[in-house]
Amino acid sequence: MAWALKLPLADEVIESGLVQDFDASLSGIGQELGAGAYSMSDVLALPIFKQEESNLPPDENKILPFQYVLCAATSPAVKLHDETLTYLNQGQSYEIRMLDNRKMGRLPEITGKMVKSIVRVVFHDRRLQYTEHQQLEGWRWNRPGDRILDLDIPMSVGIIDPRANPTQLNTVEFLWDPSTRTSVFIQVHCISTEFTMRKHGGEKGVPFRIQIDTFKENEGGDYTEHLHSASCQIKVFKPKGADRKQKTDREKMEKRAPQEKEKYQPSYETTILTECSPWPEVSYVNNSPTPAFNSTHNSFPVADGNGSPSHQLEPVVQGTDNLLPTATPQETQQWLLRNRFSSFSRLFTNFSGADLLKLTREDVIQICGPADGIRLFNMLKGRLVRPRLTVYVCQESQHAQGQQQKQENGHVVGSTFYVYHALYLEDLTVVELTEKIARLFSISLRQIGHIYKQGPTGIHVLVSNEMIQNFLDESCFILDTMKAAGSNESYHIILK
Repeated sequence: MAWALKLPLADEVIESGLVQDFDASLSGIGQELGAGAYSMSDVLALPIFKQEESNLPPDENKILPFQYVLCAATSPAVKLHDETLTYLNQGQSYEIRMLDNRKMGRLPEITGKMVKSIVRVVFHDRRLQYTEHQQLEGWRWNRPGDRILDLDIPMSVGIIDPRANPTQLNTVEFLWDPSTRTSVFIQVHCISTEFTMRKHGGEKGVPFRIQIDTFKENEGGDYTEHLHSASCQIKVFKPKGADRKQKTDREKMEKRAPQEKEKYQPSYETTILTECSPWPEVSYVNNSPTPAFNSTHNSFPVADGNGSPSHQLEPVVQGTDNLLPTATPQETQQWLLRNRFSSFSRLFTNFSGADLLKLTREDVIQICGPADGIRLFNMLKGRLVRPRLTVYVCQESQHAQGQQQKQENGHVVGSTFYVYHALYLEDLTVVELTEKIARLFSISLRQIGHIYKQGPTGIHVLVSNEMIQNFLDESCFILDTMKAAGSNESYHIILK
């Protein structure tokens, strides 16, 4: 029993000593790092960084060539020795400062030259990293035409030749000069809860990572020689959601006891990306042509089925032809381009004509959204817009010939056959009706004076816009002509 009573006392002494050690080692961490007074050397000199550096092997205790600073506050609800976590709002522009941290004489080969940085948003969880391709394809299917990561070009400073590959929704790249001030502004358009397994409301979103890999130019002019990589952990919320989450974490920490607070990191105004291994997909860093970045999500050139951005479909004249079931995937791509569906051609890369025609209305709307989905479905089914008014007209001369074939001495001599032509009107105006009649009978507009409608007792009523708007749909008229007074070439049209 005496031994059992002494154990708590020993624990209390040990805990008191640990608290004192923590107080000594964490002094100065709580001070805020404002944007104006920000200094990388001050941050790296903090006791917590020195403690971590002292535990590293001697060959890793080095000054990194670059530092990347994300201008977004870290969460206060992260334990001391855990990695920082930063909350971002969906679609909001965030600055990343690209800082040259080289010592004098270090890496002289890049002095006065450009380096290439590739920014990625990737999964933090190993399980999702293994299925990244399937996860991103599923997101592309649900959000056609959107990107996961974008650059805010107008806000960025010092970046050159920004590019975004349409096949890499989560990746952007650019060149920059380490000797000049460089800041890149990024926008993340996916949210963490979009990749949760079960979605019943209230689930925790999966964490992402922002990773930056920097390369220098080799002898062949390709940026393939790796210099430095760093990353940080983030979570993305719907607009304003990150601010609410940050406030909630801060209020929770304020309610904790002082001893509990000491186990957590303070919240800093900026997030320092920590060194990491380069992203394994280094083959993407090759110098194959990549379409130039454009701030409009859907404006990238459309690649063909081999997935290479350098091979593009030849633009063809727009048309409204019907898609045949026998169309090959290549012909289907051309049909999509002709009919202004280029933003969805990547989604239907391997679709033949038969594959597209098998899609239901609900399928197309789910893939393309309501507006473009309905338009694409109507095009696939060959549905034409019904005109506002259809009238049928026949020339008086043809009608007279038919009358002669009626009856002779009480017997039918020939079958009565009148040829009518359809006129489709959209504007329901006299000008439109005049143009349609002139085009039908291949005459000049100057040859048509006025259009009259034969009324009761044979009177001629001048046709107006209001009269045309009151025509019954599919009305039939016999066209007769009457020479205009004072003109040998102009005729009036009479609708009987």
